[in-house]
Amino acid sequence: MHLAYPAVLAALLFSIGVYGVLARRNAILVLMSVELMLNAVNLNLVAFDVWLRDTLHAGQALTLFTIAIAAAEIGIGLAIVLMVHRNKGTADIDRLRDTAEHPDSPDGTSDDAPANETPTGEKAEATA
Repeated sequence: MHLAYPAVLAALLFSIGVYGVLARRNAILVLMSVELMLNAVNLNLVAFDVWLRDTLHAGQALTLFTIAIAAAEIGIGLAIVLMVHRNKGTADIDRLRDTAEHPDSPDGTSDDAPANETPTGEKAEATA
């Protein structure tokens, strides 16, 4: 088997995944693009394992670990995206910048809010 065929296919898949991560605004499509890049890496691992005729099949073992990590990543990522969509009403990455802390102060409050009041949208902490 020629190594060039799976390597070119993996390079194309990885390139499509990088384009998807950089160009898409929907968080679900970004997660799908990351999965596409991981599948390109898996294809390379298996192709080089077959090409080198490794007796331990280390490439295939690493591929199984990568698949397990990708499944965990997509599960946690999808849960986060669904929670953000439920709270904000959108999965657009550009609109999620509102959830970031303000660079003014380390606790996320702005300087114009009084110190004894909680910022809007946050719950007051109960002290015991």
